[in-house]
Amino acid sequence: MTTSLVAPRGLKASLLITDIAFLAYWAMTALVALGVLKIPTEYLYSDYHNPLVVAWNWSFMPLDIGLSLCGLLAFALLRRNNPTWKGLAIVSLSLTFCAGLMAIGFWAIRGDFDPTWWAINLALLIWPLFYLPALIRT
Repeated sequence: MTTSLVAPRGLKASLLITDIAFLAYWAMTALVALGVLKIPTEYLYSDYHNPLVVAWNWSFMPLDIGLSLCGLLAFALLRRNNPTWKGLAIVSLSLTFCAGLMAIGFWAIRGDFDPTWWAINLALLIWPLFYLPALIRT
C-alpha cells in the first residue's frame, strides 16, 4: 500500500506562480535585450540603462532559472507521488528567499526605493518562510 504525499496548503500554487513568473520575466528580458520587445520606461527598474545595473540584473538569471526549474520539478515529482519532491522544493524555496534578499539588499544599499520592485522582492523574501520550516522539520 502506498501513501499519498501531500504538500503544505498553498505551496503548489505559490511555487507555480513564482516559477512561471520568473521564466516569463527572463523570456521578456531576453526579448528586450534582443530588441524584439519594447517595455515602457515606467515599468523598468531604476537606472535600467546603466550597464552595471543591467549586469547586476542579469547576474540573477542563473539563480532564478535554477530555482524555477527546481520548483517545477518538485511540483511534477509531487504529482507522481515521488518523495524526492520535498528536497527540490526546499532548494527552490531557499533560492527564492536568497533572490529576494539579494535584490532588497542591493536596492537598500543604493538607497533606491521603488514600491513596486520592493514589494515584488519582499514577497520573494517572505513567502518561502511560510513553508521552509515545516518542510525541513518533516
